[in-house]
Amino acid sequence: MKKIVNPWKNMDGYFCFGCAPDNEAGVKMEFYEDGDEIVSVWHPEAKYQGWLNTLHGGIQAVLLDEICAWVIVRKLQTTGVTSKMETRYLKPISTKDDYILLRSSIKEKRRNVILVEACIYNQANELCTKAVCTYFTFPQEKAHEEMFFRGCEVEDEDVNPL
Repeated sequence: MKKIVNPWKNMDGYFCFGCAPDNEAGVKMEFYEDGDEIVSVWHPEAKYQGWLNTLHGGIQAVLLDEICAWVIVRKLQTTGVTSKMETRYLKPISTKDDYILLRSSIKEKRRNVILVEACIYNQANELCTKAVCTYFTFPQEKAHEEMFFRGCEVEDEDVNPL
């Protein structure tokens, strides 16, 4: 797996709740490329719980939506917006787990509408939550001008984020 370089890191005014490393209130996700999939390892904390020791469903939705966006960024080299998200909560996720694993990939392409599937697995590698996000993608010129997107690369070395 190769770590994805965040193209907006150190950009003035960049405070994405999902992926900005300097947003103290955010979830600070990092991403890796593993073949056709984008992967993220995230460490739950008690401050993100809904019920006692259970990861809040809204936080799970944020994690799923964010990893889907990074599929668009890395695999299609553009940006876009979520127009629809269908989420299935299958099994509670404990905030006591050391980590959870997210995996996401393109499911279907229809011109500039892309269906991206994402899954969350707990530390025992059990599928807990899955989602399909419908993304409306931007032409690269718009991504460049409005989203300050200049491309998304990976680091040279293979890493194991676990």
